[in-house]
Amino acid sequence: MDRVDIDVVESAQLRHSNVRKYAPFTWRHALRRKWVTRGVGCLGDGVYIDRNVELMRHPEHISLGSKVMLKEGTRICPANPTATISIGDWTTIGYHCFIFATSRIEIGSNCLIAPFCYLVDSDHGIARGQLIREQPMRYEPIRIGSDVWLGAGVTVTAGVTIGDGAVIGARSVVTADIPPDSIAVGAPARIIGARQ
Repeated sequence: MDRVDIDVVESAQLRHSNVRKYAPFTWRHALRRKWVTRGVGCLGDGVYIDRNVELMRHPEHISLGSKVMLKEGTRICPANPTATISIGDWTTIGYHCFIFATSRIEIGSNCLIAPFCYLVDSDHGIARGQLIREQPMRYEPIRIGSDVWLGAGVTVTAGVTIGDGAVIGARSVVTADIPPDSIAVGAPARIIGARQ
């Protein structure tokens, strides 16, 4: 398939994507993408950047795949010079999501991250007898597979791996690994079934 054929196929996919159906790409989006993604480590084709999106602190350690969509209010922050965040092709990050990495956060391709999700790969120490703010932090990478759907308001904590095809119900708190194609809900999230 030559480049023209690929562009036609991708254009048709974009038109038929339910998530992108009501997000037309305008010259404003082109200007915003150019401004917001300056300094980004890796930027795929056709990335859609909505209003009020911030790529914070170390944007050179952010990788955005092709056709990624970052909705209004999203904050993506590699918190230090060694932290990395990668988001795979065709993944949508919903309104007002916060993704903060002290180590590494990887999100696969074709994921739907609904509004108000919070992904953070670190935790504060909580031992008695010392101020929490003075205690060492624990951090472990977060890995989210491809074709994963996180419902609105999901929190994903340090060290969690969510397998390909998993679905996490709204307002769940994911504190342990979720196998591929599982459906999990609750705080802490528990598996209640599997995709059929």
